[in-house]
Amino acid sequence: MKLQFTKMHGAGNDFVVIDCVRQSVQLSQGKLRFIADRQRGVGCDQVLLVGPPDHPDADFRYTIFNADGSEAGQCGNGARCFARFVREQRLSNKRELAVQTINGMMHLRTGEDGRVLANLGAPVFEPADIPFTAAAHSLEYTLDAGDETYQVGALSMGNPHVVLQVSSCNDAPVASLGPLIERHERFPERVNVGFMEVCSRTEIKLRVFERGAGETQACGTGACAAAVHGMRMGLLDNAVTVQLPGGKLSVSWAGGNEPVWLGGPTATVFEGAIRLRP
Repeated sequence: MKLQFTKMHGAGNDFVVIDCVRQSVQLSQGKLRFIADRQRGVGCDQVLLVGPPDHPDADFRYTIFNADGSEAGQCGNGARCFARFVREQRLSNKRELAVQTINGMMHLRTGEDGRVLANLGAPVFEPADIPFTAAAHSLEYTLDAGDETYQVGALSMGNPHVVLQVSSCNDAPVASLGPLIERHERFPERVNVGFMEVCSRTEIKLRVFERGAGETQACGTGACAAAVHGMRMGLLDNAVTVQLPGGKLSVSWAGGNEPVWLGGPTATVFEGAIRLRP
């Protein structure tokens, strides 16, 4: 099977985007892993499928797979690349899109300058809905990992996140602690792990160890989770800049059940085709 694709990235968080509207696509977990493999395939953090919706109010269906072939519930940078893709591929000329995801409807807005804002919905804090094993909801939780105990925030932005505040993002033990927490027994669906350094009330630095992908150059939902946690802790204003290794993202949240908005750069890198074994 020969498959057409587009390589894209948002602040270095890179994707293989596949048009499932104009070509027939059937991908096993093994084929997804092959596409995402940086040595033998195209290489990416996530594979994004752009498909026709089965909901009358949606323009498209948005399906996300991690590099290990597992399905993800949300990807904010991927959503923004999704909006750019459908315009560049002339699948739609709408500046506002309603997109069907595994977790429900999400809305994308493309400005006149080409900047894409993604409405990622309201954050979820109830432990059972993250999901996270805890006796009761709290702003912070005690989490044992390895031989240490950490104070962390836990929430869902369509996918589960844990946020650790660190004094130095550059020195954070992402490579060693990230995998331990990602597969911690208290997160039954695994978890994305954010290491946040608060620089000011309007700016943070962040590194994210993504479940199923490892550390990435940027993580849109991770940026939102960290910013929201910082806002709830009284450390941040309701609009912040998030510095990630791959670039800067903007996050705003009015609190409560209001949606979190994510903005930042997107880029199309190249188009190509890959041959997959039957």
